Amino acid sequence: MKVFITGKIPVAAKELLLKEGFDVSVYTRDNSIPSDILMKKVRNVDAVISLLTEKFSEDIIAWMQRCKIIANYAVGFNNIDLKAAKEKGIIVTNTPDILTNATADITMSLVLACARNIIHGSELIKSMMWKGWRAEQLLGIELNGKTFGIAGAGRIGTAVAVRAKSFGTKIIYYNRSKNSELEKLTGAKKVSLNKLVESSDVISLHLPLTPATFHIIDKDKINRMKKNAVLVNTARGEIVDESELIKALKAGKLFSAGFDVYTNEPNINKELYKLKNVVLLPHIGSATFEARNGMAILAAQNVINVLQGKKPLTPVC
Repeated sequence: MKVFITGKIPVAAKELLLKEGFDVSVYTRDNSIPSDILMKKVRNVDAVISLLTEKFSEDIIAWMQRCKIIANYAVGFNNIDLKAAKEKGIIVTNTPDILTNATADITMSLVLACARNIIHGSELIKSMMWKGWRAEQLLGIELNGKTFGIAGAGRIGTAVAVRAKSFGTKIIYYNRSKNSELEKLTGAKKVSLNKLVESSDVISLHLPLTPATFHIIDKDKINRMKKNAVLVNTARGEIVDESELIKALKAGKLFSAGFDVYTNEPNINKELYKLKNVVLLPHIGSATFEARNGMAILAAQNVINVLQGKKPLTPVC
C-alpha cells in the first residue's frame, strides 16, 4: 500500500512506515507542494500524511480514489474539509498532546518578549547604539499581580495557564465548557469573552479555527481591551481580525502583541513589519525536537493502524 507525505517531516515517520512494509514517497522540496502536484500525488495512494500548509478541499478529496486516511501533522485540522472526507469514507487524524508543552513554552516566551521589550533590547545591543543603563529605558510590564486571560481552555490553554500562574497572575478563561482541571490547578474563573478581553492584562489565544471562531477577536473585542494589554496568538491567524488589530497597535491602544500565526501565512501583512510594538515569530510553536519527532511518529502510527484495519489513535472524524 502507498503512503504519501506532503512535505519534509522527521525521518522517524518514514522509517516506521517502511518497517511495516508500506511504499512511502515524500515531497522533499522546501516550498509547499503546488496544488496540481498534490492532486497528482494523492490520486492513487492509500494514505496521506499532510502538513497544515496543504489544503485538502472538497475537490481534492473527491479526486482521491483509494485513500483511507489523511493523518494531519498538526493539532489543528482546518486545512481539511472534514465533511467531504467523511462523505468519502476517509478517516482524518491529528496530533494532539504531543506539542502541548512546546506550544505553551513559546506562548510564554512571546508574553515575556512583549511585556519586557526583550526583542528591542537585543536589537539595541546588536546595533551597537546602547549608551548604558537608563532609568526609563525600555520599560515593560511585570506579570505578578496581573490578570491573565486564556481564550480557549483546552490542553494548550491549560498548560499556558499553569505556567502563567507561576508568575503570580490571576487566571480567567473563556471556553465553551467548564474546565474543572484548569480551575483546580490555577484557581481560574470561567468568564464570557467580553469579560475576558475587558479584564485581562494579558490575553492568550488558544481557540481552534472554525466558522464560529473566525475573527472572533474582532473590532469590538479589540476596542474593549485595556490600553496596556498584551495580546498573544499561537493558535490560528484567522481567529483575529488582523487589520483591526494592526489599527489598534498603530494607535497605541495596546501595549504590544505577539504573533506566531498569521492570516494568509506565509504572506504576512506588511504593515506588521513597520510596528515597533509587536513580536513576530515564524510559526514555531511546536518547533522542538521532541514535539516534531513525536508528531511524526503519531501521524505514522495512525496511518499504520488504519491501513492494518485497526482503530486510529487520534481520530478527528
